[in-house]
Amino acid sequence: MKIVPDPVFSMPHSSPQLTAAPMEGLTTVVFRRLHAEMFGAADRYYLPFVTPTVEPRFTARQLRELAPRANEGLAVIPQLLTRRSADFLWAARALADMGYPEVNLNLGCPAGTVVVKGKGSGFLGDAIALREFFDDVFGQDLPIAVSVKTRLGLRSPDEFAGIVELYNLYPIARLIVHPRIRSDFYKGDARRSVLLSALPSIKAPLGVNGDIVTEGDIAAAGNAFAAAPGGLAEIMIGRALMADPALLRKARGGPAASRGEIRSFHHALFDAYTTLFESRKNAMMRLKEYWFYQSCLFGADDELEKLHRAMKAVNRTREPAEFNARIEDLIESFTLLQHARFGWRKPL
Repeated sequence: MKIVPDPVFSMPHSSPQLTAAPMEGLTTVVFRRLHAEMFGAADRYYLPFVTPTVEPRFTARQLRELAPRANEGLAVIPQLLTRRSADFLWAARALADMGYPEVNLNLGCPAGTVVVKGKGSGFLGDAIALREFFDDVFGQDLPIAVSVKTRLGLRSPDEFAGIVELYNLYPIARLIVHPRIRSDFYKGDARRSVLLSALPSIKAPLGVNGDIVTEGDIAAAGNAFAAAPGGLAEIMIGRALMADPALLRKARGGPAASRGEIRSFHHALFDAYTTLFESRKNAMMRLKEYWFYQSCLFGADDELEKLHRAMKAVNRTREPAEFNARIEDLIESFTLLQHARFGWRKPL
């Protein structure tokens, strides 16, 4: 694998990177390659998490995302989800052997099936076990940097101060914070004030994530967290990049997405997913999830009720040809916005 140089490793005083969050089922190898080709690559793509097991090898399905050839030419960071240090260690070494310079530990996933096993954000509720995990991991001479993606806590934002104290004990390459607690899931507003209050005590280079929807939001986050003691390493974008695939390009001074680009991207994704999943219908189901976000780049205020009906019709389709026809009609019929709406926000 030819590793793409990471600007933060080579230029520690550069502006924060603009990176793509890992989103299971969406930011696949197919999405990454097409997004980079058509809209310009993110500075980093974090891969959807892999769960290593006691058997020290990756599965064929996992290697579809991790294989060096799949990610050649892109700056990608694999993410591991586990609470067993032994499993993390073999996987981290295997990733280093593949040529990856960094691995990310997922301490943020709020899914119930993950938390009940004490993984993801569930690990934040067991400080003793988490410290033992980090002692084991950082006690080894690993040939790969270790970064962490975290939430503020499991049940209360008051937990974050103690969590930061724990993180500060270790040479974490980068600490990416989604400023919600587990019980928030993705609802309500990100608790950015909690992160700002803790900012002076965070030693690791900082990444920020959550509720960053437009290029204005990117600039505001850059300004708000510029004083991070370890430096603001990155601004991570998740759902908003699904809604507006040109968002990072716009933040760098480039143009907004055109109708033609959105159409071409849709059809390229459809064809690539059909090959990947060996079924046009399977590809359609994946794209229905994607268009939940992408539709937020369409529809003026007076078109929203009609857009809602159009998306309900899209989601009811069972045949790929009908699905494509409805998407084509949506692209042509509704106003293409300069900035995506925060249409996926849900109240607490």
